[in-house]
Amino acid sequence: MPQRISPEALAALPTVSALNVSRGGDQVAFYADWTGRFELYTLNLKTREQRQVTDGQAPKAIRAGFVWAADDSRIFLSRDQDGDERQALFTLALASGEVTALQHVPQSMDYAVDAHPDGTRLLVNSTRGGQMNVQVYDLEKEGEAAWTALTTLPNSTQAAAWSPDGTRLTLTTNESEDLRNTDGYVLNADGTGLKRVLRVREGSQDSVGEWHPDGKRVAASSDADGNRRVGLLTVDTGEVQWLTPADERIEEYSGNFSPDGRWLSVIRNVDSTLTPVLYDTATGEARELKLPPGLAVGTQFAHGGTHLLFSYVTSTTRPQVLLYSLADDTTEVLLDAEYGDVDPADFVPGEYVRYPTADGLEVPAILYKPRELEDGKTYPALIHAHGGPTAQFFRGFDAQAQFLADWGYLVLCPNVRGSSGYGVTWRDANLLDWGGRDLADIAAGAEYLKSLPEVDGTRLGIFGGSYGGYLSYMAVVKEPDLFKVGVPIVGITDLHQLYQDNSRVMPQLGYYFRTMMGDPVENAELWRDRSAITHAADLKAHLFMMHGTNDPRCPINQARGFRDALLANGRQEGRDFEYVEFSDEGHGAGDIAGKTRSYRLLTDYLARRL
Repeated sequence: MPQRISPEALAALPTVSALNVSRGGDQVAFYADWTGRFELYTLNLKTREQRQVTDGQAPKAIRAGFVWAADDSRIFLSRDQDGDERQALFTLALASGEVTALQHVPQSMDYAVDAHPDGTRLLVNSTRGGQMNVQVYDLEKEGEAAWTALTTLPNSTQAAAWSPDGTRLTLTTNESEDLRNTDGYVLNADGTGLKRVLRVREGSQDSVGEWHPDGKRVAASSDADGNRRVGLLTVDTGEVQWLTPADERIEEYSGNFSPDGRWLSVIRNVDSTLTPVLYDTATGEARELKLPPGLAVGTQFAHGGTHLLFSYVTSTTRPQVLLYSLADDTTEVLLDAEYGDVDPADFVPGEYVRYPTADGLEVPAILYKPRELEDGKTYPALIHAHGGPTAQFFRGFDAQAQFLADWGYLVLCPNVRGSSGYGVTWRDANLLDWGGRDLADIAAGAEYLKSLPEVDGTRLGIFGGSYGGYLSYMAVVKEPDLFKVGVPIVGITDLHQLYQDNSRVMPQLGYYFRTMMGDPVENAELWRDRSAITHAADLKAHLFMMHGTNDPRCPINQARGFRDALLANGRQEGRDFEYVEFSDEGHGAGDIAGKTRSYRLLTDYLARRL
């Protein structure tokens, strides 16, 4: 099969990320890697003047957003060092381009949330005190004196926004013994008066977000009914006006309010598509935008609320930044997709499928096939496992699936049990069961691929990053006869070790892990069984492990430990497995150079081994 899409050419195509409309609504800032690395840019929505406002000070990989100052004169951003995620805060003066570091503790993670309306303070979610909690940074002070802890709660706590008058803020945390529970709270600006304002039921994941311009209501969400719904909460009375229909199997996530308060923007998740919807805050009526099926990300109001700005993508088109007029439903392209030397006509559409799995259920998935399949010929196939696990494959542009399909592989991207987007029951189906029902869905995906007449069932592989790396490790040791090759990327092999490291370095992830897999002592036997390192001796497939040495989420000892276990069981590097570490990466490749390297390593390995 002729190869028309070069992985290197595809990796080199620029990415626009983290769209953020200014307070005044006439500018948008964003990260883009047009220079080969990410820099911060601004675009004036009236004049279309575009400026590069950083020169080497932006993050290498985008792991955190940024916020505008109250008067739009500055931007507050954070960056780490080579993927270590020790996010440090900086302020960028737009007039001069000067970038100044704010006080930082090296081991902490500081995320800018919202600038106070009076311009003197910054709301920050930070691990400075250990667990993720809410802090305020006083921009008129220096050093440690600039920091004030507003919460010191034992469970992960995150703020959302200041109220319009700056006297209160919204946050989400959990004070229940049920670790799966989250509730919405309001807190006074000085850290007093913490009040729970939203709990639909104990055990559900309820939260509050942005404030309505009237200062009385906030955006609220809850999954108590089995699907994530959006509503308007009147803070002082606790009354909720639910907007998402209760009787429809859709998931919605709140965005922001229009400046006049008329609209609340939400993103609707249905069958792996994301669609912008506006709710009238007075009547509760929904207004859907006139867009073809695809994926909308980062929806925000612009031009005083007369327009919506967002990134839009389909399975065969790369992201465009669009400006949508609410007056006449017309769309203008602000930043067009770039294709370089790649011909977009060579991209194949992702086919939305469902395949049978255990318990009589079906797994939703996206299937990519080579464009030109020869009659009577069979092809190798791959399962791509996503991260999370509470994440999801969407019908958006998938660069890896595109070049792999072009190179003659079928690629199945399943939303196995544990994935988000399909309701609470599906999302929670792998609680206390990592490497159980989710892995059964992976195995069923392999059987589905074998059933396709164009697939060579003796040449199946699996790959994925993070939790997808975990499933890639588990699949080749728990289902050793299914796959010929496995490619775990920044994956997990030892649950006890992961929990110890996360609890020390990223305590919010240690807490999250307990919500998923329970107590490490009470469930010690389960944790050992669901750790691939326990079953390393059962490996039959050939394995290619990739990992960054600066990864704090899935530390490098996860890969090194599994490599050592293979060697201890008589496996030989080269003959039985291949292994590579990246000293300039953390949790996966974030820049063009890293993506280019990873894409080439993946395609070279599959060409040799599958």
